Parts: sequence; C-alpha cells; structure tokens
Amino acid sequence: MKVQNQYSNEELQPLQSIEQWEDDVLKRYPEAGEPAKAKEEYRNYDNPGRDTVREFYRLNHKYQTYDFVQEKMADFLQFNRKEMPVWNAMEFLNTLVDDSDPDIDLDQLQHLLQTAEAIRADGHPDWFVLTGFIHDMGKVLCLFGEAQWAVVGDTFPVGCQFSDKIVYPEFFADNPDIHDERYNTKYGVYAPNCGLKNVHMSWGHDEYLYHITKDYLPEPALYMIRYHSFYAQHREHAYDHLMDDHDREMFQWVKKFNPYDLYSKSPKPPVIKELKPYYEDLIARYLPATIRM
Repeated sequence: MKVQNQYSNEELQPLQSIEQWEDDVLKRYPEAGEPAKAKEEYRNYDNPGRDTVREFYRLNHKYQTYDFVQEKMADFLQFNRKEMPVWNAMEFLNTLVDDSDPDIDLDQLQHLLQTAEAIRADGHPDWFVLTGFIHDMGKVLCLFGEAQWAVVGDTFPVGCQFSDKIVYPEFFADNPDIHDERYNTKYGVYAPNCGLKNVHMSWGHDEYLYHITKDYLPEPALYMIRYHSFYAQHREHAYDHLMDDHDREMFQWVKKFNPYDLYSKSPKPPVIKELKPYYEDLIARYLPATIRM
C-alpha cells in the first residue's frame, strides 16, 4: 500500500489491519446487554508505542482538517480510477483480506455477506440487505494509495469545533483547525441546526461510498452508508446542534443498521457461489451495470 508523499513512512500502518479499528469500536460500544469494557482493557496508555489504535487516531485527528476533506473530495470524486461491476468491485476489495483479525479469519467479501444475510434473515427490505452487502466497499480507497487513517475510523464533522465525545479527543491538539477562528467555534462554518446535508464529514470509506451511490439508493440507505461510523452522534449525541428534524428521523435507520455491521461476525463462512446469483440480481435492481470509482 502506498501513501501520499506528504506523509512519512512511519505513518503508513498505524493499525495491524484496517479491521482493527472495528475491533476497538466493539470494545467501546459492546452489544446491548454486554458489560462495557474498562478503558485499561483496550487503551494501552502505559505503552503507547504498541497501541496501534491510539497511534491511528493520533494521525487521523492530526490530518483530518477542513481543507484536507475538500482536497480529497476534489480528487476522489472525479471517479477516474476504475470502472467495473459491483460484484467485481467487491472482489477487488477482497484483496484486503485481513490476516490479523483476532475475531475472525473471513475475508472482506465473506464478512459483508454475513452482514447482509443477517439483515435478510430478519426480513428487512431488499435495499437494506444491499446496503449491508456494500457498506464497506469504500475501503477500496486503501487500494488507491490512501493511508488507513483516511479510510477507516470514527467519523466527525470538520469545519467546526471538535467534540470531546470523539474518541481520543486529546489528539486534536495537533490539528491546525483548532487554531483557525473559522473552524474552532461550536458552529464554525455552519449554522445552528443546518442539517447534516450541509456539513462536511471527515474523509473515509463512508463518505466516498455515499457519493458513489447517492443517485441510486433510498435515502435511509444513504444515511446508513454515510453515517455508520459517526459514533460521536449516533452513540453520544454530540452534534445535535447541527442536525435538523429530518436527520433525527433518518438516524433511526443508522441505529437500526449498526448492530448488523458490528455484531454479525461469525466463524462460519457463507457459501459465496450459492449466494452470488441472489446478490447480483439485487445489485441490478438498484445500481448501474458498472460503477466508477
């Protein structure tokens, strides 16, 4: 994996794998009924050199600025890197097989199929099933040379004050936006309750896939895709002051989706060849024959 020239080599792999972030999320937000983990169980403050999640967020919070997001959108939203059918894109994503995930040894495609199959088993609409299947497809950013901290991680608004409810808020001390009077107030460049449609989020796979699919999927699906990593809001309610009533209505779908994303891992692999015809048909109902990335 390559990374932009402005970042040093030591910043290339803060996580052992891009899925390690999701393992950390599970510890911070355990499934309903499970006891929360103590901080010392998952944040190694005594030996930060070995705490790769902590290092990941140091880089994420340092570099995710308002200008950085604008630059990434101007670059990647040209969609001029690849064009292929969605199933092929999922197989392309599969080159990110995670050999170090302690919870599961399934590849990306199998994990996404497990998520989608759990949604289907509960009788949700077909667009909801499709959303479960493709929701991580934006991680192909890693295959286009993006650093991990610009692909995964908890997401948050840029262009306004960073909430102390965001994981590891102390690392925003190195973000230049906190010294910029345009961006360091409660509302920053936004207006009270302006609606998230007017708010720029930190750059990563959520935002990227939203822009790929925004002309094709129902609005609840787009909210699931765009905000499923926005834990500071859908778990901590840290940005109520930017949301409007429509956002609050749509976030019920985000909350409904999140357990399938986090808690559907199982060591039993889905049989891909048996499921492929169903998902290819499902894709064809909503998405074009090929997508540009």
